[in-house]
Amino acid sequence: MNKAVYAAGALCWRLIEGKVHVLVIHRTAYGDVTIPKGKVDPGETLPQTAVREIGEETGLSVNLGVPLGMSRYLLPSGKTKVVHYWAAFVSDEAIRTSQFRPNREVAAIEWVTLKKARTYLTYAHDVEIVDVFEKLVAEGVTHTFSITVLRHAKAASPSAGDGTDAGRPLTPRGLDQAQAVVPMIAAFGPRKIVTSDAVRCVTTVAPLAAATGITPKRSGKISQDAFEEDRADPRSIIGKRVSAGKNAVICSHLPLVPELLREIALATGSVTGSYIRSAADLAPGDFSVVHLSATNPSSGIISIETHPNPV
Repeated sequence: MNKAVYAAGALCWRLIEGKVHVLVIHRTAYGDVTIPKGKVDPGETLPQTAVREIGEETGLSVNLGVPLGMSRYLLPSGKTKVVHYWAAFVSDEAIRTSQFRPNREVAAIEWVTLKKARTYLTYAHDVEIVDVFEKLVAEGVTHTFSITVLRHAKAASPSAGDGTDAGRPLTPRGLDQAQAVVPMIAAFGPRKIVTSDAVRCVTTVAPLAAATGITPKRSGKISQDAFEEDRADPRSIIGKRVSAGKNAVICSHLPLVPELLREIALATGSVTGSYIRSAADLAPGDFSVVHLSATNPSSGIISIETHPNPV
């Protein structure tokens, strides 16, 4: 059986004298020029792998932006390799603090223009990823931020807590799910966490808050009780987050998830449709990441990606 080998990476980019440049690596063992990437380690998820590999191969600390798709090709072993890519903006601070040294895997890293990258890269599948990114450049939507909509992890019945719906705790599996999403969501560089004030939502984001140092803001406007009493207000929550233009995580309940995503679409002038319904179909602990233009949020949703909880 031809079992696929999964990998992840990112097309790192920055502005040099006002012009977009992307990062390529010269690999020592293969003598080729490629986009940084690497295989998924046991227990890892794709976003986690992408950030780790960028750090290991280039010395750069990055957050993931818009997904750029995937490449699929045969390895000499006959196995299929599937590589998922994201765009990743590299700040001046990341450049200053980078720790790259030539090693047995990577001989050198180099910033090149998009035009040079096309002729410089060894593999056609890498060039295809550059082409996808160049479309974003042409549309003026390279600078992005994301709003991650997270459904709370698996919760117990009300009898396991204080007897109320809002007091329902997480099950042991739910606690594991809350831990599992930390490196996945952290890969997108959250700056703000907003959560329903229900215990199951607050507990879901607690490990992420501890890992990032972000104090979650609790809100009754996106609680199950508010939804059932027809007093929920996802619009005001989303409006603030879109206006802020910073990476944010919003943790809520299944009935509120489609409302939150719909409000993102409306706030950014996007057409609502089946893609919103698909992104809202989240099991406990799953999340969808909505990518928006940082310079012109009203230009619409650039991309949505949905990630299942691995637990």
